Amino acid sequence: MSAPPVDENGNVHHPPRYAGFMAGVFSGITKLAVGHPFDTIKVRLQTAPDGKFKGPVDCLVQTIRKEGVRGVYKGATPPLVGWMVMDSVMLGSLTNYRRLIKDNFYPDEAELPLLGKCGAGILAGWTVSFVAAPIEHVKARLQVQYDATTKLYTGPINCAATLIRQRGVFGGLYKGLFATMVFRTNFLFWWGSYDLFTKYFERNTSMSTPAINFWAGGLSASVFWVTAYPVDVVKQQIMTDDLLNPKYKNWWQACKSVYQTKGGWKGYFRGFTPSFIRSFPTNASALAAFELAMRFFNHV
Repeated sequence: MSAPPVDENGNVHHPPRYAGFMAGVFSGITKLAVGHPFDTIKVRLQTAPDGKFKGPVDCLVQTIRKEGVRGVYKGATPPLVGWMVMDSVMLGSLTNYRRLIKDNFYPDEAELPLLGKCGAGILAGWTVSFVAAPIEHVKARLQVQYDATTKLYTGPINCAATLIRQRGVFGGLYKGLFATMVFRTNFLFWWGSYDLFTKYFERNTSMSTPAINFWAGGLSASVFWVTAYPVDVVKQQIMTDDLLNPKYKNWWQACKSVYQTKGGWKGYFRGFTPSFIRSFPTNASALAAFELAMRFFNHV
């Protein structure tokens, strides 16, 4: 994330505190448009019975053949709104957490150090989890509706209403909140590596600022998914578990079950390929859009 500009007198020009939230909307729209088909394949590979798909390409082919192109955009309505809201909250809170940490812990530093940026990333991850958990829960349940025999919900509103009716807001709609927070704790790797990549490109290349944002965004997202993917698999198991007769009593039990029933350590990386491939173009485009919007606010 670019540092705010400094005027000729050395005064830092901070953008409005709402700027990160508004710029995050542009990031969310971009992320949904580029990344949702990859996400559908990822979730199906993570949760499908053994032998249903031979791999990501087979999953994609079967999905399109049986359900059409619309099949890879199943469950897209919640994240269409969801990514806009989630990226707004994530990037808006990240911007403000960075400013808060800088002002209170590093007031004499010209720029927030890497440790502070990692801490702000974790706090932003926990904050957005309260928005992300219900959205991702509904999305996951819709994505694993393969045909008429597995169709339990007519759409996102019906799904959310059913979850609340069966188990209430926290036991139903917010099922998987803790798993979501564990997953997003890995934001420390995302935003820490984003800063490192950005500085490297600034010092060692002649790339334009938008190009640096694009490459740093894509590479740092790849770092994030390598570190966070195993806990995402566990999260998906919890979110697609039977709501009325759940197999898992807690996060740790789901974690152990993946190892025992999905082929050992390999089970924690089921569906990794489409997720990893998706991470670069999706987040590179999204963060480039975010930084572009932030540069506008920096000069307002």
